[in-house]
Formats: sequence, structure tokens, C-alpha cells
Amino acid sequence: MELVCLDRDHPGFRDRAYRARRDAIAKLAFEHRDGDPVPEVVYTDDEHAVWREVRARLVPLHARRACREVLEAQARLPLDHDRIPQLEAVNRALARLTGMRLLPVAGLASAREFMMRLADDVFLATQYIRHHSRPLYTPEPDVVHELVGHAATLSHPRFVALNRQFGVASGRAEAREVERLIRVYWYTLEFGLVREAGELKAVGAGLLSSFGELAEFETCAEIRSFDLERIAETPFDPTSYQRQLFAAESFEVFEAALVDWLAFAGR
Repeated sequence: MELVCLDRDHPGFRDRAYRARRDAIAKLAFEHRDGDPVPEVVYTDDEHAVWREVRARLVPLHARRACREVLEAQARLPLDHDRIPQLEAVNRALARLTGMRLLPVAGLASAREFMMRLADDVFLATQYIRHHSRPLYTPEPDVVHELVGHAATLSHPRFVALNRQFGVASGRAEAREVERLIRVYWYTLEFGLVREAGELKAVGAGLLSSFGELAEFETCAEIRSFDLERIAETPFDPTSYQRQLFAAESFEVFEAALVDWLAFAGR
């Protein structure tokens, strides 16, 4: 039985071996029980090679394009450059640093489920890796996105506090307000920008895990001012580069605005 359905335009759609591999990894997540150690995925040499290529491209790009707080977080949770880390090992490190943990899921979770689990310091994460034919692109979250994009920031108390507040707000919100919260999460913790010494720097995990978009966002997207009410009403397309991005004047402005907005969201 096929557990994972891929869109026809997915790079691995016609690759039977890749689809079978995705199903095998999904089965581990389906059979996992919360509270047990995260199941180990025995990654292949080809999968580790994809990880190495992505890391080799992203590390120097992060040095130039990631904001200071992201770089601080990465220093707190260094990730192997050559081999895909196991979620259980990452969880042990996060437990010492912030108490956050990664919980494996078979594929893309519903937005509301993902958001609400953040209130419990749980981040729903995939374990598969993108198709080898397009190592610098994925149409959906994969282990590169979860670890390089999110896990590092989950080692930083300031990022954890924001994630947790998104979860709390989602738990009290009606359906309409949840949609607004999802949009704000998307344009901040996934694709947010801040200004630092006059330069635009990435703070969002979606940008940090996408080599192409991180390198080109200033020419591919309209950069708009950081207005959370406007952001909450702005739809997004998860399948392509973003057409608009929102930039705060500093990380401190980004953080303070989110804390204030989330305190009243969903009430």
C-alpha cells in the first residue's frame, strides 16, 4: 500500500524506488508512539550525498544572508556537515538547550495540528530527504528544511518563545483566526526578513533551507514593510518562490511586534 502520495510535478513522482523509500520512512512515523525514542532512519549513501551538497551550498550563504540571531542559534546546535543527523540525537541536544523536541510525521501535517503542537514544545518534523535529481529544491518540507531551517532556531530561547506563543494563540482561535495565524507564521518564522546594518537578512526557516530562494529573494520578491495585520490578510503559495516578503527594521522590532500581536490573536 502506498502511504505517501506525490503530486505529478514532484521530482520523485516517476521514481518508483524513491516512492518506496518515502513509504518506508512514512511507516516509521505512522508506527511511532509519542513518548518513545524517535525511530532511526538508516539513510543511504545517496541520501547523505544530497545532505552534503545542500549543506555545502547553504553554509557560506548563511554566513552572508542569515541574521545574527540565526547564526547564534546555529552555533548552539551545530549540525553534521557530512551525514544526516537523527532526530533523536537532535532532540537530546534540544532538551538540554530549550526543552523543544521534534516529533516525526509521515508527511505534511495540517497547519492547525502543526501550530497547536508548538504550545507543548513539540515540533512536527519529517525524516525523508528531497529527491536526488533536484538537491537544491523541494516542493514540501523535508529533513533539510526541518533541521537546517527550524531545529537550529529551536535551540534559541527567543525563537522558542515565539513558536510557543503561536501554538498558544492557535489553541484558542476560531477557524478564521487560525488562517490569519498561519499566514503570519509563514511570512515571519518561515519567510521573514529583518534589516541588519542596512542589509536584508533572513530569519525564516523556509528561506534558510532553500539555496535558490535565499540567494535571489531580493530580485524575485517584492519587499514590503513589516505590518502584521497586512501579513495576516496576505495569502501565500507554498509551491514556488514567494512573490512578496516582509522585512522588519531589526530583529528586535520583528520579535516585539510578534509578541504583541500574538498576545491578542485568537481572542
